[in-house]
Amino acid sequence: MIKAAIVGISGPELTQTEAQQLRAHQPAGIILFARNILTPDQLAALMADLAAVLPADAALLVDQEGGRVARLRPPHWHAHPPAADIGALYARNPSHGLRAAWLTGALIGLDCAAAGFTVACAPVLDRRMPHGHGVIGDRAFSDAPADIALLARAVAAGLLAAGVQPVGKHAPGHGRATLDSHLALPIVQDNDLDADLAPFTANRDLPWMMTAHIRYPTWDAALPATLSPTIIASIIRGRIGYQGVLVSDDLAMHALTGAPADRATAALQAGCDVALYCPGDLEGTSQVLAAVPPLTPAATARLAAARALAQTKRLALDAATLAAERKDLMQ
Repeated sequence: MIKAAIVGISGPELTQTEAQQLRAHQPAGIILFARNILTPDQLAALMADLAAVLPADAALLVDQEGGRVARLRPPHWHAHPPAADIGALYARNPSHGLRAAWLTGALIGLDCAAAGFTVACAPVLDRRMPHGHGVIGDRAFSDAPADIALLARAVAAGLLAAGVQPVGKHAPGHGRATLDSHLALPIVQDNDLDADLAPFTANRDLPWMMTAHIRYPTWDAALPATLSPTIIASIIRGRIGYQGVLVSDDLAMHALTGAPADRATAALQAGCDVALYCPGDLEGTSQVLAAVPPLTPAATARLAAARALAQTKRLALDAATLAAERKDLMQ
């Protein structure tokens, strides 16, 4: 019985207690952060320990967008430009920008795949808005929906070419938020959000998308998107038309309130396929894994389709050649 949750662990080694916990309550996947990643050898040992206790098809996630959101970093892994730099190149030279976006996705994917990750939490589909909080900032390609859509699709295609599943985030759009949802609940009061939805709609065939912990009163006066059956059904599944794996953003973020287990079950009841709980604290993780139900048949099928897509799209790639080409383009 695989639980509808993806969880974090506490440090660079899998503790005996964590291993017992993961055996007893099999999660759909694990997400790793900087606290878990030191060197390639250490990470390989951790991945082997995780493989010994996780379900065979468990998703192995990492936040790896490039720029300031990167858990795999030099000197052991490639450095990658932030999305805004790729967007700026696209504004100067569209063909170079699109190629740099694909190359970045492929290089991120090669690093992730070599380390054992199957899912990279990228690309960002949010708009970069002048009044928006800097938590998005240079993580966004542009303020122009059409440009974001094209560049995000190119990054996603590069990730898939490396055999890694991309995650579009943060549906239905984080760019207008004036607060950081890690710290507080943003409220987006705008009534016309069609432009914000456009990059998500253009990429509705991505294998994964991640929800936003943001309240949009024009759609739901009470609940943030992650916990809103209305927004997930009517906007994300409806207007955007997204039918792939829908994962919550980290449910430990301070935009949300209540016990971890309550947050996780509420996100699943709202329509998320998988609840994401990242901190790696034993008590909170235990609560989440004990509380969440098994994956639904629909979620299981979506996860299988995501794995199959990455396998189908995978190409033979040479990282050194791709890195040299990107360096020339980005100069």
